[in-house]
Amino acid sequence: MARTAYWVEWWRRFGPPSGNEPKLTDPLGRYVIVTFVKGTNMGPYEAARHIPGVSGHELSYVANKHFSIMLLNEAVADLVNAHARLDISQACGDGTAVAADGTHMDTYLDNLLSETSVRYGKPGGIAYHHVSDTYIALFTHFIPCGVWEAVYIIEGLLKNTSEVQPTTVHADTQGQSFPVFALAHLLGFDLMPRIRNWKELTFYRPSKQTEYVHIDSLFGEVGKNVIDFDLIESQFRHLMRVAVSVREGAISSSTLLKRLRSGSRKNATYAAFREVGRVIRTVQLLRYLCDAPLRRRVTAATNKVESFNRFSQWIGFGNRGVIADNDPVEQEKAMKFNALLTNAVIFHNALDIAEIVRQLLEEGWEIAPEDLAHISPYLTEHINRFGEYSTHELGIQPEAYETKLDVDFTPLREQDLPVAGFSTAA
Repeated sequence: MARTAYWVEWWRRFGPPSGNEPKLTDPLGRYVIVTFVKGTNMGPYEAARHIPGVSGHELSYVANKHFSIMLLNEAVADLVNAHARLDISQACGDGTAVAADGTHMDTYLDNLLSETSVRYGKPGGIAYHHVSDTYIALFTHFIPCGVWEAVYIIEGLLKNTSEVQPTTVHADTQGQSFPVFALAHLLGFDLMPRIRNWKELTFYRPSKQTEYVHIDSLFGEVGKNVIDFDLIESQFRHLMRVAVSVREGAISSSTLLKRLRSGSRKNATYAAFREVGRVIRTVQLLRYLCDAPLRRRVTAATNKVESFNRFSQWIGFGNRGVIADNDPVEQEKAMKFNALLTNAVIFHNALDIAEIVRQLLEEGWEIAPEDLAHISPYLTEHINRFGEYSTHELGIQPEAYETKLDVDFTPLREQDLPVAGFSTAA
């Protein structure tokens, strides 16, 4: 944490609400310790027993007064930007794709966000992460268990302020919602969730007269499951107004999608979103069927975000993983702290991997980009989570890190070229 603070200077994002310079004796050291304490979910007073020279009251005060959700998002973006400039990150992906998924977090019952999860059978909330194909988290939400996770897919993309701006979004089966497909398309995102339960999915025809030679059975009985393009045309200007309002922040995408899901089937706006969503999902299902590299990319992306969930929970080991705060704002901050700490570890692991690769290259080893593509930065064997936490490196400025790596990653991008014509079909 101390090294990444010196290198990336994410700690400079934080300070008192007044905007003035912090009056702390050592702001870098205090912000690093607070981020470590809150990110591991250890708690300030428990951490003070293990870290010399600090008190629980001091850590709690700094966390409450010098850190906000907005500032934490900016610090996360700083680490994402620094990670994107590393050559080693190209072994994982090019940053154009992101996967969204949630993981259950235990909480106490007496707060506004806590619900008993039907899926997990216990109370808590959902930490919903948007994880880039380069393994690093772009944005994190804390949402109730009872909400349909798909409504937050677009929200995280729009609130991501880093230089990594993905255009393709992967998700699990919960991403299969017609309004979500429609809104993602209108905002310029290519939504491609992981597909299951194929027998329950419907393919839609562009007209009643349309028939296909080899795949007509996928579309059901001839004359049925037809897109209402007249409705789309009549509502198109309204759909674009809604999309622009979401893009400009006049309305939250999650609020809009919640309203389009609950009791709105007779609403013309919902019906238009549904029809556009049917068009886009049908095209995506056909792409998924015929493009084997695409299926591999979707599986790899969703596996990465699930691995990130496990990795972030491994890092947030304190208090048995239970979020002790009952204030929704503090719960959201707890998720941001954890994402910031996790991204710092990922960034440092990537630097360590790159340094080992340089040593091997100097020794004469031939390193293929395909070999590096199989290495994940979610490494834990070298991290000791327990014991007395030394703070001696807080005052030691490390040497500058190296971003370049003498490996050509172009073959990795060429292997995953999409099938011609289908990338622009939507």
